Amino acid sequence: MQQPKVIFLDAVGTLFGVRGSVGEIYREIALRFGIEVSAKALDRVFYNSFKSSSRMAFPGVERQEIPNKEFEWWSAIAIQTFQEAGAFHQFADFSSFFAELYAYFAKANPWFIYPDVLPALEYWRKQGIELGIVSNFDSRIYSVLSDLHLAKFFTSITISTEVGAAKPESEIFVKGLHKHDCLAEAAWHIGDSFKEDYQGAKAAGLRAIWLKRSEPFL
Repeated sequence: MQQPKVIFLDAVGTLFGVRGSVGEIYREIALRFGIEVSAKALDRVFYNSFKSSSRMAFPGVERQEIPNKEFEWWSAIAIQTFQEAGAFHQFADFSSFFAELYAYFAKANPWFIYPDVLPALEYWRKQGIELGIVSNFDSRIYSVLSDLHLAKFFTSITISTEVGAAKPESEIFVKGLHKHDCLAEAAWHIGDSFKEDYQGAKAAGLRAIWLKRSEPFL
């Protein structure tokens, strides 16, 4: 098999995952605001809210407005999560709670790196393969990668909120390819989502590799 010029990787669920679960983290921070709610209930309703939401992409939005749009997108999911968990009415100041929650996920603490990631990144770098990220993530990815000491491996980061298109749409893969001056047939994409990563990359002409992690992203 011919060595690729560039390998693109997804972020959450591929490079790193959530420590424990989203529900546990939501519950932990809610407790700081005096709110008691089940982590299992939060996990269940968060997953449903996340899956039913629109894709996190804002075509036509000015770049300086993107962080606000990202914040509002996640705030809507958090509000729906706590409403459906029957706990939203307990908050005296949900805005302050959500600001703290949102900032927490911009750091290393809620994330862990999968054990196979660093050896693979080191190997590919030694082989002279360029590495990039293509992800339906928001701009907090820059601080997360930095805090996890992963940023040094990647020469490009392409995210849906900045492109205005989200996987499995081909446009986000094309944007990533342009950053490396690379043809689709000379690139691989690795990710944990069959639809967004495997089918999306394959449709865009890249060699697609589905990384089936044992646990779902919540």
